[in-house]
Amino acid sequence: MNGVENLETERLILRPWEPKDADFVLDLYSRWEVQRFIGNPPRVMADRAEAEERIRVWRAMDHPVHAVWVVQLKGPAQQANPANSTNPAQPSNPPQQTDPAQPRIPGHSKPALAGTLLLKSIPASGAELPLQPSGDTEIGWHFHPDHWGKGYATEAAAAVLAYAFNNGAPKVVAVTNPANTASQRVCTRIGLLHRGRTSKYYNALCELFELVNPAG
Repeated sequence: MNGVENLETERLILRPWEPKDADFVLDLYSRWEVQRFIGNPPRVMADRAEAEERIRVWRAMDHPVHAVWVVQLKGPAQQANPANSTNPAQPSNPPQQTDPAQPRIPGHSKPALAGTLLLKSIPASGAELPLQPSGDTEIGWHFHPDHWGKGYATEAAAAVLAYAFNNGAPKVVAVTNPANTASQRVCTRIGLLHRGRTSKYYNALCELFELVNPAG
């Protein structure tokens, strides 16, 4: 596993996925409301073994910029402490946390996990399977329905976009199913520019958003 940086925002901690997170991965990706816009064709995750394999693949990514993070909610004490908040444009060192400060899922002892943030190679459309890399970097997000409508996707994606550009990514793209208007709103909120529809990725018709690194 490469050295994935922890990122921190006002309300969130983005950290590498760990094997202990498999139950959450299964809960997230076994939901049709989450999966309906993911994949061609979409399908739900079947069992815990598949969740464990997904985490293994994410942890095995070896790239100087690309990574996949789990989005974890901060507790009230962490949000109230300015020392624990960083500008999303300045990725932080792994935050120092204490268990009592971490938010908890009611009835559970684990910190509250909200979703996934991805920064990865996006495959080009083509006849050859598996699809081959396009050379572009994609940003994406998948959040649990319990955490929709709270601005977490925008907050986390803005931090990852800044991280990508700070680490030299020349351009970042996002693609959505044309019906996925919620993700399209997140794209525009973090500053991505809508380029219309394209079929150049995933062998699918998608809405394309992109932004060139302002540093050149």
